Amino acid sequence: MNAISPARRRAVLAALRRGTVPESGLDLFAVGLDRLSPTFDEELSSCVAGGAEFKAVRGEYGAGKTFLARWLAERAKSVGMAVSEVQISETETPLHRLETVYRRLCENLTTAVSPASAFRAVLDSWMFALEEDVLAEGTADDSDPEQLGAAVDGLLEIRLGGIARTTPGYAAGLRGYRKAVAAGDVETADGLAAWLAGQPHVAAGAKRVAGVKGDIDHFQALGFLQGLLTVLRDSGHPGLLLVLDEVETLQRVRSDARAKALNALRQLIDEVDKGRFPGLYLLVTGTPAFFDGRQGVQLLPPLAGRLHTDFGSDTRFDNARAPQIRLTGFTLDRLVELGRKVRDLYATGSPVADRVRSLVDDDYLQTFATAVAGNLGGKIGVAPRLFLRKLVLNVLDTVEQHADFDPRRDYALTIDRGELTSAEREAAAVTPDDIDLDV
Repeated sequence: MNAISPARRRAVLAALRRGTVPESGLDLFAVGLDRLSPTFDEELSSCVAGGAEFKAVRGEYGAGKTFLARWLAERAKSVGMAVSEVQISETETPLHRLETVYRRLCENLTTAVSPASAFRAVLDSWMFALEEDVLAEGTADDSDPEQLGAAVDGLLEIRLGGIARTTPGYAAGLRGYRKAVAAGDVETADGLAAWLAGQPHVAAGAKRVAGVKGDIDHFQALGFLQGLLTVLRDSGHPGLLLVLDEVETLQRVRSDARAKALNALRQLIDEVDKGRFPGLYLLVTGTPAFFDGRQGVQLLPPLAGRLHTDFGSDTRFDNARAPQIRLTGFTLDRLVELGRKVRDLYATGSPVADRVRSLVDDDYLQTFATAVAGNLGGKIGVAPRLFLRKLVLNVLDTVEQHADFDPRRDYALTIDRGELTSAEREAAAVTPDDIDLDV
């Protein structure tokens, strides 16, 4: 295993103990994604070069959609791109309200150097880059603030030329933000940064300084996204990976809202295809029922046509370049391979590494994986989260902390319904009465 920092190792293992997908370090234990990585890398390179890409990922609950999205996010950050993961939901982030999606995008924006809420940092990097470009051209002297400010304003107008024609409000907001920062007007700068990020209820005084009014709406949201991509590019981030996760929640909304949401998704895909968003990689995840069922994509034939992909019976021959790819979930062999990678990661920083590898050997991992899957009705696809949580928390930690502990002798797997997700509880159900129904 490649060298890993203690902090990164600790963060990954802490997430696994909680039963969550780590925010980083997914390359350390990714399994089954080798067939996809060349295509993803090719498409990310296209975005870095100014292109735009779209991909839909389908898979049942537990198939690894969120894991893949965050694994891809790490690859995107490694080539300088920014990343934002937006969870689509009926109440918090409805897809038919693109202004809300844009706001969540900005709230969740991350880069390799700004792990959370990076929007303001990106704005400040953009301003600094403008000043550096002006100074590099030799058209202004940094000892003369007025001359430098005028030169920066001139360059800003050139860079924002296209945005000003299509979304004049965004360009005006950026001008106002730059001037407020230069003048040391913190309150106005904060207000305009919030407005540019799509936040509602910004003080009228701040907006008045920039000559803008109101909040952004559904139709302006795409223009603001276009503006954000320009700012990202000028601040050293050549693209943006935008993940719209759990779009299958659209199946549960009212029919009129569902129709609007599906049309918004179609519009986004069409704009990507037209080249309106250079540098954007749009990734959408959902269940097969969303893509194939009557309450999902099939309700809007133009969208269904754009996403249609022929899937053969043999997953080995799936086309990774298709607009839609499928995740088939875990087999027992993959689950054991996953356990082996996590065990080796654990051992790299353990003071009793040899003991960890000896007591939690491959045979034990096979037995343990079989036991966890068996407690979930043999449905291996929903087993990885619980398998990893139990492995780290109940086995590896105990082996490291107690010299006389032998998991084969001293640990009996027990699973409490309270620690299961709804999908895991359904898999573990042994009678109809055990199944939780959402009625």
